[in-house]
Amino acid sequence: MAKITRLSQLDMSANYSYADYSTWQFEDAVELIRGRISLMSPAPNVHHQRLSMNLSGQMFNFFHHRSCQVFAAPFDVRLYDRRNSVPVGKDVFTVVQPDICVICDLAKLDEQGCNGAPDWIIEIVSKSSSKKDTQIKHALYAESGVKEYWLVFPHEAIVEQFVLDEQDRYQLTRIFAGDDFATPHLFPELRISLSELFPDN
Repeated sequence: MAKITRLSQLDMSANYSYADYSTWQFEDAVELIRGRISLMSPAPNVHHQRLSMNLSGQMFNFFHHRSCQVFAAPFDVRLYDRRNSVPVGKDVFTVVQPDICVICDLAKLDEQGCNGAPDWIIEIVSKSSSKKDTQIKHALYAESGVKEYWLVFPHEAIVEQFVLDEQDRYQLTRIFAGDDFATPHLFPELRISLSELFPDN
């Protein structure tokens, strides 16, 4: 089989698995959503990266001496519908790279990233990623069993907090803004200062 070194060698209308994805050798950043290639946004701008580092820093300090671990993109997370767990010998057809994720079941970690749903995922929403983050990934993360999902809107300086209910649906629990301290449902001792996160607002 020929090596895939350019995105143009792939059929954008075809279905691919993680086994395919793991062999690709091009520089373009892509995700797999239910087997279909999904292009990621261009390289994040300075504001996005500063925000990601600020969030990651506050979270790293909190989790440093705890059992859960924090990871920031690029970091492969392989997902599947938790109601249909992956049978032995079958492959995974969804691979995403969340901006930030927290994983407490360390058995899910391997050399390739995370195999299964993180406990908490944060996506920093840009104009180019808005539909994917607020609709496609919103549904995907709920289906996969991600317990808590945050959407961070840099221009509006707000954070939307979604918590998975017993029907595997996200409920909008809080919208943090202004001088609020954003507190995750899963980790109520963690307080993230929005005034530090959005110092220009």
